Amino acid sequence: MIQKVLVANRGEIAVRVMRTCREMGIRTVAVYSDADRRSMHVRYADEAVHIGPAPSRESYLRMDKILEVAKQTKADAIHPGYGFLSENAEFSEACKKEGILFIGPDAHAINTMGDKISARKTMEAAGVPIVPGTLNPIDDENEAIAKIKEIGLPVMIKASAGGGGKGMRMVTDEKDILSAIRSARSEALDAFNDGSVYIEKYIQSPHHIEFQILADNHGNAVHLFERECSVQRRHQKVVEETPSPLLNHEVRMKMGEDAVNAAKAVNYSGAGTVEFVMDDDLNYYFLEMNTRLQVEHPITERVVGVDLVREQINIANNEKLSFKQEDLKQHGHAIECRIYAEDPDNNFMPSPGVIKHITEPLGVGVRTDGYVYEGFEIPMHYDPMISKLIVWGSDRDTAIARMRRALYEYKITGVKTSIRFLEKVMEHKVFQSGKYNTTFIEKYNKELFEKEECTGECQDMAIIAAFLDYQHKLAKAQPSKHGGQMTNNWKAYGRRRIKIRI
Repeated sequence: MIQKVLVANRGEIAVRVMRTCREMGIRTVAVYSDADRRSMHVRYADEAVHIGPAPSRESYLRMDKILEVAKQTKADAIHPGYGFLSENAEFSEACKKEGILFIGPDAHAINTMGDKISARKTMEAAGVPIVPGTLNPIDDENEAIAKIKEIGLPVMIKASAGGGGKGMRMVTDEKDILSAIRSARSEALDAFNDGSVYIEKYIQSPHHIEFQILADNHGNAVHLFERECSVQRRHQKVVEETPSPLLNHEVRMKMGEDAVNAAKAVNYSGAGTVEFVMDDDLNYYFLEMNTRLQVEHPITERVVGVDLVREQINIANNEKLSFKQEDLKQHGHAIECRIYAEDPDNNFMPSPGVIKHITEPLGVGVRTDGYVYEGFEIPMHYDPMISKLIVWGSDRDTAIARMRRALYEYKITGVKTSIRFLEKVMEHKVFQSGKYNTTFIEKYNKELFEKEECTGECQDMAIIAAFLDYQHKLAKAQPSKHGGQMTNNWKAYGRRRIKIRI
């Protein structure tokens, strides 16, 4: 049985994994870089070990260092979280060789599903519908042109390895085919050290729907229903919800069955996510499988009532799933908003800096998975996500109203955030109708990014806030009453009180 887990990650996901470990009586080990010395996961863990400089390639991506720390601290298992080494087959295999449990699937499943072309072939053989396109990498550009003409425009040129929107190009005009292939190859090579790409038919008005699955080492596999992930920017998710407002019962059950078949096709073990793309007529196609815990897993936990990290650990302990498919039901509606330290008015540029003040929302049906606190400096070296805000309601309308209230209560100063942008998403009539797709942000860009004018009252509040901030800084600059510190005219002049007329 697992007694100690090393969490090979940082930020909110590291804290989230450690919380379940603590509930299960399992000790935890944190690893951290120079930039994360004061991070919450370091404080929360039972033990913490420094693994290197701030750049992830010198710390969180160093398999050798992480395995060395696991052996040094006598950890039984490693939980990779998401990102970093979570979908690295070599790391999974290295853990196995060292006699350390990797809380996730084996190298075969990671390799098969990690390569998009291999995954497409495997899914076709398993009877899971795939998007029309190539089953092999594009080697000959003339052959690619012929294949695209056969499929019909528009098409997507996609990297075989990786994800996150990198190495992807949409082609709508024949004259752009060659440049799209070459630029996708170049970007894929830089991002994943693998320049292979393939062609897929572009689904018009696409909806991005994924199914959560769990599978044990005894041949049992279930799905925990879907998550609607169609609010995206640059192919990255911003808002997720479950159940999907698009699906009916029949399609939901069929997609769930296909998701389970996808997992069984690679003898999958652990928690995973099968992603589908769907058109307006509810025709769906396999997109990819993420062989790890997803960022948005909490909304599934809230609606289905299953702690996915606990199940991951139980599966790693070689236990059978404690429930069957018929035991799982959806209760109510959950929504997740990703809170980023970004400037939505400046093309979502990262906004690293020190958190001066933070008030997280509370109340019935509200959960915040975060890792920052007042005085914490958000590093520039990693993903700028501050937290995930999750709400639950008895129905979708209640959940939306609750999310709007929670976003209103969420106060962060010191860095720019995406909170106001997310409020506008929740307020938008198209989102509220549930009839949106992955073009939502692009299509309603003007409304979502419309700048709000600062009224006279707003300006007065800004002046008062600036004055109070000035007074606070001035008070901090004053010497201690009994400090006995020598002063001089220069210091006295610098500390002088100034009268400001407002």
